[in-house]
Amino acid sequence: MKSGLCGLLAWGLIVAPAIAAPPTAKSKGQGKVVSQAPAVLPKGDPVLGMAKSNDERCQECHGVDGHGAGHSNGPEGKFAKLGGQHPEYLIKQIRNFQSGERKHDVMTVVARHLEDADLVDIVAYFASQRPMQGDGTGDKPVGRQLYQQGDPARGVMACASCHGDKGQGGLQGGVISPVIGGQEWRYLDKQLRDWRSGDRRNSPGGVMNQVMKNLTDDELQALADYVSGL
Repeated sequence: MKSGLCGLLAWGLIVAPAIAAPPTAKSKGQGKVVSQAPAVLPKGDPVLGMAKSNDERCQECHGVDGHGAGHSNGPEGKFAKLGGQHPEYLIKQIRNFQSGERKHDVMTVVARHLEDADLVDIVAYFASQRPMQGDGTGDKPVGRQLYQQGDPARGVMACASCHGDKGQGGLQGGVISPVIGGQEWRYLDKQLRDWRSGDRRNSPGGVMNQVMKNLTDDELQALADYVSGL
C-alpha cells in the first residue's frame, strides 16, 4: 500500500454514474502504470479499510469516523464529511481525480497513487461509519423551497428529486446521488459556488452547473444552511 499525502477525498455535491472505469495513471516518480480495473470493483473490507485509511493519512483531514478532525471543519471548509457516504460515490470521485475530470492539488496526487485493493477497503470503511446528520437549525423557507420544490420558472430542479427528502442520496437508474444531508456547511457552500462558476464540472450532462447557475449568493447560502441541517 502506498502512502498518501492527505485525506481520502474532498467530495461534494454531484449526481454521477455509479462507478467509472479508472484511467491509466503513472505512479510516484516511476514509469509504472496503475493497473486497469473492472468498471465494478469488488466489495471492500471495512476492517482493513480502517488501517489503510490511517496509513494513507485520510483520517488527518476527514476524521477517524469520517466526520472531520479539527481543521477539517474550519473556516475554509476544505474537507467533506465521509461518514455513511455511498461507496460507489466515493469511488466515482477518486476516478474523477485520477482522470483530471475533478481537480484538487492534493487529491489528484493521492488518487493517482491509490491502488484499487486499497481504494475499495478505504471507501468501505468510511461508508460503514455513522451517517452524517444535521441538527435542523437550517430549516428556513428559502432553503427548504429550493431543496424540496426547486424553482421551475428558472429551470432550478428540486434537490430532493435526486438526493431524497432527507439528503440521503441513493442509486436511481444507474446514477448515484451522494448523501448530502448533514454535510459540513462551509464545504457545501464552497461546492455550490464552484458548480455555479463552473470551477467544478463532473456531474453528468453538467446537471449541477445548470441547476446552480441561476441562484443568487443568498439562495446558495440558504440552500447550504438547509442541507447541512438535514
